[in-house]
Amino acid sequence: MQIEATVDATFEYAFRFTQSEVQSFADLTGDNNPIHLDAEYAATTSFKRPIIHGMLGATVFTKVLGTQFPGYGSIYVKQTLEFLRPMFVETDYKAVFKILAINAEKHSADISTELVDVTTNKVTTRGVATMINKEKF
Repeated sequence: MQIEATVDATFEYAFRFTQSEVQSFADLTGDNNPIHLDAEYAATTSFKRPIIHGMLGATVFTKVLGTQFPGYGSIYVKQTLEFLRPMFVETDYKAVFKILAINAEKHSADISTELVDVTTNKVTTRGVATMINKEKF
């Protein structure tokens, strides 16, 4: 599905993470904090169970922005992030994107990025991405 890149254009992407993917991310980054990997340890925290690395959740932004909305040819220039709530494995989430502004002269756009827990409809992570794409903007 091709979405025209205009101000207020939106896109949603459904996803979830497995504990195996969390482990792979920990192995790749070296972030082996037990809050992400050890259920027994996590049970002693305010979260009561392991949480997903915030940056793992944010990888959904680069996946979608680089391949689907606005898509191929997009180059990340900037991404702000706020981690508002924990994310958990085997939980349904959606990434929500909205073009806030386009600078045609620079072929760039500012895009709102949010991760939302589908069950509670609460935002877990939010920010703004700045993308360059000479074909789309």
